[in-house]
Amino acid sequence: MSELGVLEETHLTFRLAPEMELEVRACACEMAKSIRMSTDKVEEVGMAVVEACINAIEHSRADDGQLHLGLAVLGSAEAEEPRMLRITIQDQGIGFDRSKLVPPRIEDNLRSIRKRGWGLKIIEGLMDEVNVLSGEGGTSVVMLKVL
Repeated sequence: MSELGVLEETHLTFRLAPEMELEVRACACEMAKSIRMSTDKVEEVGMAVVEACINAIEHSRADDGQLHLGLAVLGSAEAEEPRMLRITIQDQGIGFDRSKLVPPRIEDNLRSIRKRGWGLKIIEGLMDEVNVLSGEGGTSVVMLKVL
């Protein structure tokens, strides 16, 4: 199999605000549709993007108030054939130490009024690969979805 390269790439910046996640979702879903991703996979991309955006809105505390979206179609440069979509959701917030996150437990959430802490688990369940890079300079969630 030949090495994958970037066939198409787009970068957009959004203001971190309620309902911004719907705009970001629309952009990611349009890119997924443009490479003929199945309807089910487009929906999974959309849900994962919304979860990542909501996490940034609720937790980043980014001074610049911005969220950066990167969309890249990866594929074989020789065949110019898309193989996967890479989505990067990035903020310039306070970051977090993932090792200190307490994994959500269904038993606890059943008794709680607010069902919290499931965002990353949902993203990981929807996407083929997820990498979270976080520190003092902010957080990047890089998600891959294979066609």
